[in-house]
Amino acid sequence: MKFCCEKALLVAGVSVASRTVAPKSAIAALEGIHVRAGANLELTGYNLETGITVSVPAEIRETGAFIFPARLFFDIIRKLPDDMISVSVDDNCKVSIQCGISSFTITATDAEDYPELPDVDSEKAIAIPQRDLKEMIGGTIFSVSENQARPIHTGCLFEVDDEGITIVAVDGYRFALRRWKAEAPIGRKLKFVAPAAALREVEKILADTDEEALFTLGTKHLMFRVGDATLVCRLLEGEFLDWRRVVPTTYPILLTANVSEITSSIERVGLIISEKIKSPVRCLFGENTADFRTVSTIGSAHDVCSLAGDGGELEIGFNCRYLLEALKAVPTPEVNLGLTNSLSPVVLTPPDGSDKYSYMVLPVRLKAGE
Repeated sequence: MKFCCEKALLVAGVSVASRTVAPKSAIAALEGIHVRAGANLELTGYNLETGITVSVPAEIRETGAFIFPARLFFDIIRKLPDDMISVSVDDNCKVSIQCGISSFTITATDAEDYPELPDVDSEKAIAIPQRDLKEMIGGTIFSVSENQARPIHTGCLFEVDDEGITIVAVDGYRFALRRWKAEAPIGRKLKFVAPAAALREVEKILADTDEEALFTLGTKHLMFRVGDATLVCRLLEGEFLDWRRVVPTTYPILLTANVSEITSSIERVGLIISEKIKSPVRCLFGENTADFRTVSTIGSAHDVCSLAGDGGELEIGFNCRYLLEALKAVPTPEVNLGLTNSLSPVVLTPPDGSDKYSYMVLPVRLKAGE
């Protein structure tokens, strides 16, 4: 095998493919990066759950396929000068890497033991602009559960219908929903749960562009195509929460807040809270104002934020991080806060009455003195 490639292109390709290389595996081949020189140069990382293949523009002089030590190969090429890199592998699996006056020799292994990525039918792909998919994943994935006792909730639910795509994430304490409206009927109806680990990798690959990303549903796997990269992951199985039954749609109290202002207020009172020093944010919603207080072992904090509406002096406590993460995911300058009582969740929705997003955070019981 022999090929030549620009350093920047090779570094970018190896960087993406390496994200799904298994750090440790019973199959030694999975600890390396699969390099195949054929019609194109293809780089693959696979950990049996998620696999990424990247096609890199290169001059192929001799075809072949080998497994390179992922970490070492990446460290070498990113330290090389900004020039053309020449890579060749002989019959003894010795890899020669040359760039300018720099040269390295490392050892590869035969590619025969490398498992093939699952084949997913690509004829029925669903297209969505990369920018929109990136925003939808980023706007929900923070609410995914980390509790392995309910594996189905460690991923995001995708619902596809004629009108568009909905992504939902829940973790037992909060709920996140983002919805994308299609310009033309999609013509398909799908429902599946994609693992969060794979979606985080998809989010990193997606660009802030209107170019399309494609995803295809197989029987047990899901495939994303983004530019020159293809990601395949195993679907999660189980019964996802029937979120339509648990998310309130009407609220006795409806307030409107400036997202930046309310976020800043809560961030300030949250400065005396940490993962080790936990304390709820005590929220008192009055007429056109919200009063935020926190008390912890290191001190106390107080801040006031203006908003529109009358909260009826409702006092309610929230986990500071959960509330902030929901607010920071809101894509509009203003947000509606739907409240019922001190034991019911707050629901964040668009002020224009649309259904493009919804965030719900469950309250924390307040104790005297908190």
